[in-house]
Amino acid sequence: MKTNSKIILFLLLAIGFNKYKGYAQAQQPNVLWILTDDQRYDAIRSFNKILHNREMSALGYVESPQVDRLADMGTTFINTYCQAQGCAPSRASMHTGRYPFRSGIYQFEYFNNNTTNSYPLLPEEMVDLGYQTMHVGKLGLRIRTLKNNNAVKFPVYQVDIDSKIIENEGLPEWGKQSVVNEVNGVKLKQPLKNVTYFKDADGTIYYKSEKLEKANPQLAGMAKEAYDKYELFYKYNKKKGMPQSVFNKGVLAGVSPQPYGKTRDGHYTTAFVNFLKNENKQFKVGSVTFDGANSSKPLFAHIGYDFPHTPVLPPKEYRDRFQKHAYKIPELTDQEFKKMAKAFQKRVNSSYSDDFTDEEKQKMVQDYYAFCAYGDALIGDAVDAFINYSKNKKQPWMIVYVCGDHGWKLNEHGAITKNTPWDVDSHNPIIVVSSDKNKFPAGKVVKDFTEFVDIAPTILNAAGANIKQKKYSYLDGLDLAKVVSGKAPKRDYVIGESHHAIGPRAYIRTKDFMFSVKTRPNSKRGVNMDWAMSASYIDLDPALYNTTLDPNEINNLALNPEYKEVAIKMKKKLLDIVIGDGRAEINWGGDNYGKSTKAIGTKVHRSNFASGAHDFKLKL
Repeated sequence: MKTNSKIILFLLLAIGFNKYKGYAQAQQPNVLWILTDDQRYDAIRSFNKILHNREMSALGYVESPQVDRLADMGTTFINTYCQAQGCAPSRASMHTGRYPFRSGIYQFEYFNNNTTNSYPLLPEEMVDLGYQTMHVGKLGLRIRTLKNNNAVKFPVYQVDIDSKIIENEGLPEWGKQSVVNEVNGVKLKQPLKNVTYFKDADGTIYYKSEKLEKANPQLAGMAKEAYDKYELFYKYNKKKGMPQSVFNKGVLAGVSPQPYGKTRDGHYTTAFVNFLKNENKQFKVGSVTFDGANSSKPLFAHIGYDFPHTPVLPPKEYRDRFQKHAYKIPELTDQEFKKMAKAFQKRVNSSYSDDFTDEEKQKMVQDYYAFCAYGDALIGDAVDAFINYSKNKKQPWMIVYVCGDHGWKLNEHGAITKNTPWDVDSHNPIIVVSSDKNKFPAGKVVKDFTEFVDIAPTILNAAGANIKQKKYSYLDGLDLAKVVSGKAPKRDYVIGESHHAIGPRAYIRTKDFMFSVKTRPNSKRGVNMDWAMSASYIDLDPALYNTTLDPNEINNLALNPEYKEVAIKMKKKLLDIVIGDGRAEINWGGDNYGKSTKAIGTKVHRSNFASGAHDFKLKL
C-alpha cells in the first residue's frame, strides 16, 4: 500500500507540474480551420516567393501580411492540390477525407449519409473525441440525412452560424432575401422569393430583379442605380450572345456598399470573435441566439470565408489602393485554344473573358486582389482572437489555413472561373501553425506533394485520434505532421476527379507533367463504370502538359508522338486508380443520376479491379 501511495503522490505532483508549465502534454489542442473561396495562390506573397522567388504575382501587385505571418509562424505545404475544382465536391473531399471517386461525391449534387459507403464527417469525429464544434460562414457541403424516406438537413456542426443566417438577418452588403413583400414602403402585388439585394452603409437596400421591376414599374431603375453607385461589372459572354446587363449574374468587380468589418466576411469574423468572448454564455447574431464557447471542452472551429468569390466587392479603402496598380493580363492565342482538350475548350467558351475590354480586365484583376487583401486582414483578426483565447486558457492550439477550395482564372487560357485541372484552378497551398513547434516548425516549407484529403487525418491525429485504427481506414489522406517528419509515404503524384462544367474528368499531376482524361461518357452513376478502360485514346479527350518546360500549361502535348510513352504510363496509372481502385458511384437523386437535389438514393455501385493501384508511386 505504501508503494502504491508513493506512485499516486508522484503522479499527482507530475500533473501539477504540467499544469504549472501551462498545460499537460496530452491535452487536446483547440483547432481553427480557415478556408477561403475561389482564391488563387498567387494572391499570397509568401507563396509567390517560395514558388517563383518573387513576392508579387506574375500579373502584378498583391498584399497578404497576415497569411505571410502565418507562414512565418508555421509550416507551409506549398505543393498542395485540391481533389475537385468546384466548391461542393472540393469541400466534400476536405470534410470526408476521401477522394471523389471513393466518396461518390463528384459535383454539386446533394448527398446523404445513409449508404454503405457513408462514414462520419470530420466534425462528427471531433465530437466523438470530446470537442465542441462550431462553424461560421460558407459551408458548401450538400449533405442530407434520410428520415421517413425524405432527405432532411443534417447538422454538421454543433454551433452553426451559417452564411444564410447572416443573409436572412440582412446584415451584410449583399445577399438573397428569401421572401420580399415590400420595397421602400411599397407593398408588392405578389411576393418574390430569393431576390438578390445590395445594402448600403446607411441601411438603404437595392434589389436586383428584372421580374420585380417589370411587375412594379414604380421600382424601375433600382438595379441600374446599384450598378452605377457601386461601379459594378457583371459577367457577360459575347460568344454566347450575352450582353452587358444590370441583371446579369456574377459581379466580377465593384466597390463594397459597406466598410471594413461590415461585409459578409466581416460579420463572419465578428461572429467568431463574439463566440469566443461569450464563453459559457449565449450571444446573438442579428436576432438569432447561439451558444458561446464551452470552457469544459476543446474547440474545433471552422471559418468558411466567401472572399474572393463573386460578387467581388472590396471595401473602398482597399479598392482605391489597388486601382493605383496596373496589371499584366494573360492572353489566349488561337494556337493554344486549338490544342486544348475539347472539355477545356467548352469551359473556356462558357466563361470566355478574352474579349473583355482592357479597362474591364484591369478592373476585374485589381478588385480581385484587393478583395483578397481585405480578406487577409479579417483572417488576422480571427487568428489573433483564437490564439489569445487559447493562451489565456493555457491550452495548446493549431491553425489550418487553406488558400481556397480551388483556384480561379483571371483570363488565363482566355477565361474566368474554375473547374479545370490546370494549375491555376487546382494549386492551393496549406499552412499549419501549431503551439507544438516540433510537429509544425516555424518558417518551414514542405515541397512534397500534399492534397486536400490530408486535412481530416491531420486534424484528427492532432486531436488525439489514432488514425491507424481500423475505424479510420476510410480516410484517403496523410497526416501532415508525418509528412513534415518524413514518416509518411512520399507522393510521386496527386490526383482528383471533377464532373461539374467540364463533364466527368480526372487528372494526375507529377513534378513534371499534368495529364487529364474523360472518365465517363456521361453522369449516369453506376452505368458502364469501366467505359474509360476500353475507350479509344481520342474518345478520352486527353490533355498532357510538360509543366517543367511549360509552367503555364499552354501547349497540350497529348497527341504529340514524342510524349506517347509518358501519356500511356500516366493514362494507365490514373485510370487504374480512379476507375479500378475502390471507385464508388451512387445515384443520389434516385431517378436522374448526379444532378438531383433529392438526395434519397442509397445504392452503391463499386469498381475494384485494380485494388492497391493508388500506391503514390509513378516513375516516368
